[in-house]
Amino acid sequence: MLRRNLRLRREYLYRKSLEGKERQHYEKKRRLREALDEGKPIPTELRNEELALRREIDLEDKDSAVPRSLIDDEYAGAALREPKILLTTSRNPSAPLTQFVKELKVVFPNSQRMNRGGQVISEIVESCRSHDITDLVLVHEHRGQPDGLIVCHLPFGPTAYFGLLNVVTRHDIKDRKAMGKMSEAYPHLILDNFTTKGIMLLQSVLHRICLIRLLLQTGERTANIVKHLFPVPKPDSKRIITFANRDDYISFRHHVYEKHGGPKSLDLKEVGPRFELRLYQIKRGTVDQAEAQNEFVLRPYMNTAKKQKSLGA
Repeated sequence: MLRRNLRLRREYLYRKSLEGKERQHYEKKRRLREALDEGKPIPTELRNEELALRREIDLEDKDSAVPRSLIDDEYAGAALREPKILLTTSRNPSAPLTQFVKELKVVFPNSQRMNRGGQVISEIVESCRSHDITDLVLVHEHRGQPDGLIVCHLPFGPTAYFGLLNVVTRHDIKDRKAMGKMSEAYPHLILDNFTTKGIMLLQSVLHRICLIRLLLQTGERTANIVKHLFPVPKPDSKRIITFANRDDYISFRHHVYEKHGGPKSLDLKEVGPRFELRLYQIKRGTVDQAEAQNEFVLRPYMNTAKKQKSLGA
């Protein structure tokens, strides 16, 4: 199993190294295609490769014309099977943290909760790979209050680190009559305002932060990580989960609805829990890989830029 994981990891890194070359080759074909469509002269630097590029263009379809990036490749097989999630906590969890994770188990379909005990992260990740777990969710706390959430996609990543704020569990809601019943149906997802381009910071093998700013759809990347935690629901499902981004703070809400007198009379009830998420890091790799590259890191100077939004407008 260890040799197989090392081999798959090498293949993944090799595909990542080819991404830049494929992008340059795609740019050449795009320029040649534009010149042919508009009747313009072929660029001088492409005339030696014109025949080979034309053959490739003739053989392409709408799926193979656009190169696939590693961001898409990590979730390429997500549609072939439903997600399988493992939930765990930090060591010696308090009663509020345990209660919060129990409620998260109902929030995420097809999830399992495991007591952390004395296991280290590397052992947990290896166990998840051997049992075909698609995502690992770790919840941390500070003085009895949940304050951190880590979502690690397996087997190769990515890993998203969130801060937890304003956590209100289902049992903390005092108005019991206004609460809806906890449903186990697959939920419909509402992902609001995950559009703005952010800044990607690459980290070299020598752990030196490169000062290269590359545009990345950080909002779409975050929405992609979140939505693949949930399977595809049935059309008649009456359960709704909302991730709404406002000023880079993601509000999580969980509701159910009922139709009493027709489509215009809907009774919407909150189920709980509710909390806010603050993204501060996305890493290309699993949670146990300290050498993995950083796609996004929230830096202190970003907090002073009031007009800059990493996830949405």
